[in-house]
Amino acid sequence: MREWWRDAVIYQIYPRSFQDDSGDGIGDLKGIIRRLDHVASLGVDAIWLSPFFTSPDLDMGYDVSDYKGVSPLFGDINDFDALVEKAHDLGLKVIIDQVLSHTSDQHPWFQESRQNRTNDKADWYVWADPKKDGTPPNNWLSIFGGSGWQFDTRRHQYYLHNFLTEQPDLNFHNPAVVDALLDAMKFWLERGVDGFRLDTVNFYVHDANLTDNPPSDWEVFPNNPYEAQDQEFSKSRPENLEVLKRLRDLTDQYPDRMMVGECGEMGDKQVRIMGEYTSGGDKLHMAYSFAMLSPEHTAEHFRHTIEVFQETAPDGWPCWSFSNHDVARHVSRWTPKGADPAAVARQSIAMLCSFPGTLNIYQGEEIGQTQTDILWEELQDTANAQFWPEYKGRDGCRTPMVWEKDAPQGGFSTSDKPWLPVKAPQLARAVDTQEDDTNSILNAYRRTLAFRKSRHELRYGKTEFLDLPEPLLGVIRAEEDSAITGIFNLSNEPQRVVLKKELRPVGPMVGAVEGPVPGKSGKSDDCVVDLPPFGFVYLDGKAEI
Repeated sequence: MREWWRDAVIYQIYPRSFQDDSGDGIGDLKGIIRRLDHVASLGVDAIWLSPFFTSPDLDMGYDVSDYKGVSPLFGDINDFDALVEKAHDLGLKVIIDQVLSHTSDQHPWFQESRQNRTNDKADWYVWADPKKDGTPPNNWLSIFGGSGWQFDTRRHQYYLHNFLTEQPDLNFHNPAVVDALLDAMKFWLERGVDGFRLDTVNFYVHDANLTDNPPSDWEVFPNNPYEAQDQEFSKSRPENLEVLKRLRDLTDQYPDRMMVGECGEMGDKQVRIMGEYTSGGDKLHMAYSFAMLSPEHTAEHFRHTIEVFQETAPDGWPCWSFSNHDVARHVSRWTPKGADPAAVARQSIAMLCSFPGTLNIYQGEEIGQTQTDILWEELQDTANAQFWPEYKGRDGCRTPMVWEKDAPQGGFSTSDKPWLPVKAPQLARAVDTQEDDTNSILNAYRRTLAFRKSRHELRYGKTEFLDLPEPLLGVIRAEEDSAITGIFNLSNEPQRVVLKKELRPVGPMVGAVEGPVPGKSGKSDDCVVDLPPFGFVYLDGKAEI
């Protein structure tokens, strides 16, 4: 029987910004429960909850101080159990984050580890002696800026942190560390979660020899020096595969559970790691990367990304998304000046639904939410503050969900000052303004997701691409005796596609299909597709050009 996750659509919930029921300006688990009917109405199959664990919140929950605890900001373990029950009643699977590569420096494991070099957890984190001149052990850098090493006066050693100084990296060369993390995962599996999203999954294992990273192949020095290195030795190590196999052994003990890993790398490497980590049936069930979370919005880019994955791992499984809590919202990234953001939003979900694999959408995406402009005095994502203003951090995609246009804070909270502001451009896209509008982005999402679910070709079919010129993307999803072709105009200018074969349009579309009509050669062509700016069509059958 085919696993449920292979054709699933996962809806990411950022708990801090979804719904505040306590009135403190921060979203919570009870708020999520109240709004789950909206999520179910979209036709998605699962929810992914970003961290709600006990944490000092220096990196908004990605600095965990208790893997089995619920932060009081979000509620308690009973609220979590109630959330799982409500989700399952609605037919939604529940996936939760697991931040395993590092902990908070407030975690009891690290508090013990840093005391001396002889305690029971002395080797649970990545510790190393200074060089003779007192400098760090090697040249590894932190994503959030500066050295990846922090000196600790108690041990007279440096510890590794790929992210914040307050996020020390665990030592995966120590089997006891992996055992402890498996125990934490088992805790949540026993509570009924259906899977895990594994944060920074390729960061687990480091080179034990602490070899310097070589420079990357940059031409213009990047804004973040981290990108000037090829992190050959600080992440994506071959030893990581054995850790993934241990995680898979655990989840395989529980029927119908899954793991999706986040692969943070550059260029094609990230897509190849997705393939490496999901092939063979003994590691991750699926993986995603930042390949489609970038500003790049060309037919060649989307086609190339999918083809690289398929060539790397024909038996692997991808998860594709256009937005999440770490990047600017795709409607803002991909809408050129003077274009209609709503057109980009409608096309985006149609294009995503034509791709093979599992799909992920991020809260607010279904209402065409745009990036919020954050002022310095409103900044909460201080991890990236040193890169301001060239990079304004991640707050702009994390602002509260807007439910009712005329309610205080868009219905998100009764607090006068939620943790991030609700501003007019975002308020204008509130759920209640779109609910009864058949032409709204919200209802376009519902129609498109329902169409994908109704067509086996889009869920299970093999993938080919039409050889169309930019800015046209043609995706064919085919089974043995049927096919669907999606054609997408990724520009703000009208485009025409002439096909050799007459096909009827099916499903959602923004465009026109005619045929036979006179072609450019003077002959009668079988099918002509006219697409307005950011238009798209689905055709019933395999198109030919």
